[in-house]
Amino acid sequence: MRWFATLLVVVALCGTARAATGDDRYGGTLRLITTAGSGSFDPQINYTERYWEIFQAMYDGLVTFAKTGGKQSLSIVPDLATEVPKPTDGGLTYVFHLRRGIKFSNGQDLTVQAVVHSFRRLFKVNNPNAGTWYDVIVGGRTCNAHPEHCTLPGVVADAASNTITIHLRHPDSEFLDQLAVPFGAILPADTPDHDMGTTPVPGTGAYMVKSFNPSGGIVMVRNPYFHQWSRLAQPRGYPDQIDYSFGLSPEAQVTAVENDQYDWMFEDVPADRLNEIATKFTRQVHIHPVNWFYYAPMNVNIPPFNNKDARLAVEYAVNRESMVKLFGGNALAKPDCQILPPEMPGYQAYCPYTKDPGAKWSAPDWTLAHEYMKKSGMIGQHVTVITEVQAPFRQIGIYLQDVLNRLGFVANVKPISSNIEFNYIQNTNNKVQISITDWDQDYPAASDFLDVLFSCHSFRKGSDNSINISGFCDPAIDDEMAKAETLSLLHPKAANAIWAHVDHQITRRAVVVSLFSVAKLDFTSSSLKKFTFSGEYMFLPQLAVVK
Repeated sequence: MRWFATLLVVVALCGTARAATGDDRYGGTLRLITTAGSGSFDPQINYTERYWEIFQAMYDGLVTFAKTGGKQSLSIVPDLATEVPKPTDGGLTYVFHLRRGIKFSNGQDLTVQAVVHSFRRLFKVNNPNAGTWYDVIVGGRTCNAHPEHCTLPGVVADAASNTITIHLRHPDSEFLDQLAVPFGAILPADTPDHDMGTTPVPGTGAYMVKSFNPSGGIVMVRNPYFHQWSRLAQPRGYPDQIDYSFGLSPEAQVTAVENDQYDWMFEDVPADRLNEIATKFTRQVHIHPVNWFYYAPMNVNIPPFNNKDARLAVEYAVNRESMVKLFGGNALAKPDCQILPPEMPGYQAYCPYTKDPGAKWSAPDWTLAHEYMKKSGMIGQHVTVITEVQAPFRQIGIYLQDVLNRLGFVANVKPISSNIEFNYIQNTNNKVQISITDWDQDYPAASDFLDVLFSCHSFRKGSDNSINISGFCDPAIDDEMAKAETLSLLHPKAANAIWAHVDHQITRRAVVVSLFSVAKLDFTSSSLKKFTFSGEYMFLPQLAVVK
């Protein structure tokens, strides 16, 4: 609570960029900058914030989260469907009426066949959440087992009435949330059933890709076939063009934004530049609370972290407060021990890996850490820490290397480009022992952290889309999570109690080191006259005014 109150003060002090009004807001080029690309540009495969922030302006689902700021940004609104349907048949059936007259950016008409194809394609391209989200659709489990033959009988199209009927295996309180994220994008019916890689797929949104260079950047221009059918679902957007460049370090990004060479930077501002931007560029700093945590997954299926005592040694040895300083201090981050972030439904404060265990972390316990290390028999084992090359990930990796060496491991750090790191650490073929990564909500539900990151269905050997990076699997915990999801429809308090229990169970298994929860800081140029932050998508570039 103290952390949140402090954060609000900082937000109030920082304010927002000045607003522009009138029709002169439209036009101009918005310039974004990041270190590198982020893997496949396929909206049904890519699972990174770097691309989701721009996918939402290019693609539409049947429903979406409102493209606006404030609390309303977490509201689901109709998008390609004319209204958000109420489920019938005891929560098992949804009927969507498709809007007419919408075209993809290649000129093709939006059809019910395109909707059916897009849902089947989720399974055929091995979508990261096909096994945890979309297999609730009748036929989804068969599609997961045999994606090449997926017919998905639970999605039924009626061209005459222009409707799509979706039948579920059981009621699902989060089904509409899962349709509203970029994975739920409706793509043309002839989109190939494989990862499109760096070839952009046409969408129905306000913008389309004019050019894509995996090492240089992305140029987005207006979709010539777009007309605004709902300002909340898919606004026309103010800039005529959005340039997303790759190639600058976070340090160089800060300097470039200060000099108005770019309008917004994706990466976190390095800790040693925070005071500078807070004092000299106060009106260009925007801080918002988010459900987001940094963590170090430990691979429970290969040495040395298939040994629980070795994992516990790391848990007790890590100084979370040191990690917070690496990120930028207590105004932006707070030490963590568990999986769920503080504002998430089901959160009950819990920290066993500290001196004086209780509700919050206080200090590392090196006595216990050394005891568990000795008990593990893993002293002298070689460990490689995989991390992204830029701050704060690299610094966190180097700190973790020091902790591991002090425990008796022989540790080294392997920083790799953010363009490949996230997929690299997911693939079991790479035999990653421990890594540094982060996770922010797809939507505000405990399942989005616990089920997505730790269920058996999220673990796929040999896949770049195995979001369960630790490889943890406990069918009993999966059963608890399934029960919580079912209960959440009518008994949310009871469901939240189960989520809290699951959170604490996974924490005690020590399959990841939870490091800290963060707030989101955005730094913008003086040329950017309107900054809109969505609780779902974060920065909405199409609502930025740069002219």
